[in-house]
Amino acid sequence: MSVALTPGTWNLDLAHTEIGFVVRHAGISKVRGQFTEADATLVIGDGVDSSSVSATISTASFDSNDDNRDAHVKSPDFFDVEQFPRMTFRSAGARGSAEQFKLAGELTIKDTTLPVEFDVEFGGAAVDPFGATRAGFSATTVISRKQFGITWNAALEAGGVLVGDKVTIAVDAAFVLSDN
Repeated sequence: MSVALTPGTWNLDLAHTEIGFVVRHAGISKVRGQFTEADATLVIGDGVDSSSVSATISTASFDSNDDNRDAHVKSPDFFDVEQFPRMTFRSAGARGSAEQFKLAGELTIKDTTLPVEFDVEFGGAAVDPFGATRAGFSATTVISRKQFGITWNAALEAGGVLVGDKVTIAVDAAFVLSDN
C-alpha cells in the first residue's frame, strides 16, 4: 500500500540500501562495487526545499569483489582508510518536484570537501507488514576522483591510464520513519 511521505526524521535501512560506484578500468571496461557500511538521516519537511539528508560512509567497507584491489583502494594510494575512515555527505538544498529533484550538498572524501549534485528519484513510500513506514530513493552523480586528492594511477603500454578519473556514484536507499 502506497502512503504519503510523512514529514519527520527517517533513518537509513542499510539492509535494503546499496551505495555503489562505477569507474573505468584500463580504458576498456568498468569496475563496479559498493560500500557496505553507512549511516544516514533524512529529515522530511513540508517540501523538497525544506528537507535535508546527512550520510556517513565507512571507507573500509569498500568492496569491489576482488580482495587485492580492495586492499589497494583502502591503502594510502586511494582512500587511506587508516587516516580517513569516513566520507560524508551533507545536503545544502534541493530543487524540483517531490518525485524527481536535484539534491545539492557537500561531499567530503579524505580531507577534501566539494559541492556535488545528485539526480534523485523518489521511489515511493509504504507501510511494511511489520508496521514500519518506509521510503525509497535512487540517486546518482559523477565526481572526479582527482579533485578529491585520489590521484594514484599507472600508465598503460598502449597509452592511457589504468584507472579513470570519473566515478559514478549510484545510491539506492531505503529509509524508515522514526518513532520520535
